[in-house]
Amino acid sequence: MPPADAPAESDTAPPEAADAPPDPSDAPPEPAGPPPEPRPGTAGPGTGTGTEDTLDLKLTEELLGLIGEDRRRAAATGSASSGELLTDPGTWPGATTGAGVFHLVPVVLERDLALISRWMNDPAVAAFWELAGPDSVTADHIGPQLEGDGRSIPCLGVLDGTPMSYWEIYRADLDPLARHYPARLHDTGIHLLIGGVNHRGKGLGTTLIRTVADLALDNLPRSGRVVAEPDLRNTPSVAAFLSAGFRFSAEVNLPDKRAALMIRDRTYRDHL
Repeated sequence: MPPADAPAESDTAPPEAADAPPDPSDAPPEPAGPPPEPRPGTAGPGTGTGTEDTLDLKLTEELLGLIGEDRRRAAATGSASSGELLTDPGTWPGATTGAGVFHLVPVVLERDLALISRWMNDPAVAAFWELAGPDSVTADHIGPQLEGDGRSIPCLGVLDGTPMSYWEIYRADLDPLARHYPARLHDTGIHLLIGGVNHRGKGLGTTLIRTVADLALDNLPRSGRVVAEPDLRNTPSVAAFLSAGFRFSAEVNLPDKRAALMIRDRTYRDHL
């Protein structure tokens, strides 16, 4: 499972500047979910720690039946997401935030690998995502998602034209995470990290978590909830999710961490 929330979330200063108390509005970089799913923040996306990957969860006949029925219904109604596990976040409209206009842009490995790998080698990010090392380490994490069946989509977060964060939007109900909580059909999971110290410590974690959760709910009408699983020890990340309208649901034991299960419900999005 990809990391659930990474420093990007974690808008925390790098280790050398960590003397100041954490700003609850900024979460420290950690991935958001299980590999591609381990995820930082959630469960870091470690590569050699025995973590589970999003693509490792085999679809049961019951789930396949539900997905098939869902696709038939979508085709009959002309839904844009017909036949897809997720719609392409690259087709989602941009969102105007207090920090600028934000877009999700699906990763193109040949174009984006060097940048994402550099972020993964930032000590503040590596502590949760566990993907430090040569570019091949990051490629081995992202590649299977790009080549998979569409249940996990890695994206760059672009703010006013500048790539500044990494996100994984995934079907939480089809992820190993679903073994650890009462998942609902079409639950959407997010993992993230904010790249570059210039974008941390400014409250961007909270702003962008809320923005991406709202984009998911707006563009995935069959999804009733957005979930994340930051490491329970990552207090700034948990605080950022709370400030972004998520509620703390439970503590869950994942293969590589004890996580805080955070949920943003469509029903209450206008009240939190």
